[in-house]
Amino acid sequence: MAAVKELIRGQQDGSVSFGDHTLAEKAKLDNFVNSGDVYKVKTYSALTKLEKNGMFLYESVPGTSIENFSEQENGVSFNVSGNEDAQITLGMKDDTEYEVFVGGSSVGKMSTGLGGKLSVSVELAGMGEVAIKVVEA
Repeated sequence: MAAVKELIRGQQDGSVSFGDHTLAEKAKLDNFVNSGDVYKVKTYSALTKLEKNGMFLYESVPGTSIENFSEQENGVSFNVSGNEDAQITLGMKDDTEYEVFVGGSSVGKMSTGLGGKLSVSVELAGMGEVAIKVVEA
């Protein structure tokens, strides 16, 4: 998958694609409007971060490129690529159990605490694009 050269873009289905893990220097874009929501993205080879309406939504270390990031009432789904394995943190509901799917296979159930953050490790090196889906259990 190619990096999102415009840093973030809206898709026809209402999802967003963002991040450029190929950048050597940090780049950011504020006040991107999509479907009535305001997004802020920061991205480069070491980190990719997305906020929606001032709230934390996504972060990866090292940086990643995301296609079709979509929020549903019971979770999120997206495709991710990067040069190295990544630690991805998602902003989800507080105190909720989720089932996490990586590449179409369940990797188990995980719970969020009061902060609503859920962390997932994803093998990306040499993998191309990997589908991630997180749904309430």
